Amino acid sequence: MNLLIEVLAFAVAIGVLVVVHEYGHYSVARLCGVKVLRFSIGFGKPLFQWVSAKSGTEWTVAALPLGGYVKMLDERETGGAPIPAEALPHAFNRQSVWRRIAIVAAGPVANFLLAIVLFGLVFATGVTEPAAILATPAPNTAAALAGFEGGETVVGVRAEKAAESEPVRSWSDLRWKLLGAAFDHKRVVLSAKGADGTSDFQLDLRGLTEKDVDDDFMSRLGFEPGGGKLTVAGVQPGSAAQKAGLLPGDRLRAINGIATDNATAFIAYVKSHAGQPLTLQVERAAAGQTQGQAQSQGAGKLEDIRIVPQAQRDPATGEQVGRIGAELATQVPSINVRYGPVESLRLGAHRTWDLAVYSVRMFGRMIVGEASLKNLSGPVTIADYAGKSARLGPSAFLSFLALVSISLGVLNLLPIPVLDGGHLLYYLVEAVTGKVVSDRWQLVFQRAGLACIVALSAIALFNDLARLIHF
Repeated sequence: MNLLIEVLAFAVAIGVLVVVHEYGHYSVARLCGVKVLRFSIGFGKPLFQWVSAKSGTEWTVAALPLGGYVKMLDERETGGAPIPAEALPHAFNRQSVWRRIAIVAAGPVANFLLAIVLFGLVFATGVTEPAAILATPAPNTAAALAGFEGGETVVGVRAEKAAESEPVRSWSDLRWKLLGAAFDHKRVVLSAKGADGTSDFQLDLRGLTEKDVDDDFMSRLGFEPGGGKLTVAGVQPGSAAQKAGLLPGDRLRAINGIATDNATAFIAYVKSHAGQPLTLQVERAAAGQTQGQAQSQGAGKLEDIRIVPQAQRDPATGEQVGRIGAELATQVPSINVRYGPVESLRLGAHRTWDLAVYSVRMFGRMIVGEASLKNLSGPVTIADYAGKSARLGPSAFLSFLALVSISLGVLNLLPIPVLDGGHLLYYLVEAVTGKVVSDRWQLVFQRAGLACIVALSAIALFNDLARLIHF
């Protein structure tokens, strides 16, 4: 059943993205008076075909669904056959350079517009996200140095010299605002509500490099969702947790007197105390028991449990770290975030811009070796995430679709021949110099571009297979 969901979700995602991208080319070409000969979804042998009586365009659905194309009337692609004189004004190559730029750029632009609309729908219909409540930060992290102690709710972010703060409504909202500030190497001020009211905290992000800004950068700064319940989900046989008497369902309140409500911070503390006795404050669970049975057996009462983490070798670092052999689960407070139509579209455009800039910077980091090529994903990973997001609900699937649409738009704008960005590069050179890039050089660049695309596809496919078999 899961496989069927993944296949269907992947087919819908690719179908929507390809249709939107190619329709961008098609619609602007028609507006510019260019005759479109074929609009194809997929490559290879046609499965369905029909011809529009009005435009004469042949609409095709082909066997290989990983892409599509729009074929326009062009003197360079007739195989030597002459084009009737009355049709020449409608040939793509006869258009001005600015019209050709508009037609080629329309595909990626359509992908960005789709992402704005999809994000706008998500914001307008409402999405449930973790609240912007902070867990106790690890010592010496940026959050700890800023003065956060845990339990504060961030309600606003502003640049150091700005007069007004931008409101923060959820954890995702906080993450995106800090991500933008980190890329710009700014010092920001966070307004947060705590037990003593609202206070301002200065957070210095100027020392971060682009290598530091990845999916885990919030944890690196010391920011983790807090305010929730950290519970024991399972206990491994023979582990320190079992010997100490931890039970599934136990709620972990504190470790060595330090309040804990986040798994990441708890695990980091345990890792740094291999072989050292720790005291856990635990609230006993009453799973599977009636309220009377739970009370008679002490459920809901706080207990202090002494535990000694077992020293084990960390395969990633080779160092000895502490482990207690307990599986943890964190349940954090959530908030339903919903905006009005105009604000939703504004936020959708802002989120699309942020993701597009982040994608370009990430790709640049991979080129110069500052980011791993493992970040590239292929169709297998996309299908996997399509299925997972579809099972999570409409909002998650629409957000996933928007993210992939942005990635497709950015990829097509890269200045690689055979992609839209490569053609745009030719036309920009022509616009500046007044001379068309020669067919000989276009052929050379096209071969180089094809080699780049094949190499990127091979890396992405290898990464997919590596994830499947856990290299």
